[in-house]
Amino acid sequence: MKKILVIEDEPEMRRNLATILKMEKFDVVQAENGRMGLESARKELPDVILCDVMMPEMDGHAVLQALREDPRTMTTPFIFLTAKGEKQDLRSGMNLGADDYLTKPVQKVELLTPIAARLK
Repeated sequence: MKKILVIEDEPEMRRNLATILKMEKFDVVQAENGRMGLESARKELPDVILCDVMMPEMDGHAVLQALREDPRTMTTPFIFLTAKGEKQDLRSGMNLGADDYLTKPVQKVELLTPIAARLK
């Protein structure tokens, strides 16, 4: 079973994402902020990470930067999931090494397609 880490500070969004992923038979690990997400990524070594950009304690950009500097997580597929959908936001996320960038609200197929592509 493939493991997906969801780093999202909004409880309802985090629950909804986890429910969709569990229904697709993924093992889901949840974190409520960037600092906890980084700790979970290092401990759990997930197959894919979904991460919000704007969060308390540590934003998604800082999480991605820290993961890319760690040999154990530097190649883990990383997908930003955010309400910030401007072109410059997308570009800055991709320049940091994100594998994809999804804009909220995200539909089930929009979520599952990039995950499937990263798992191949």
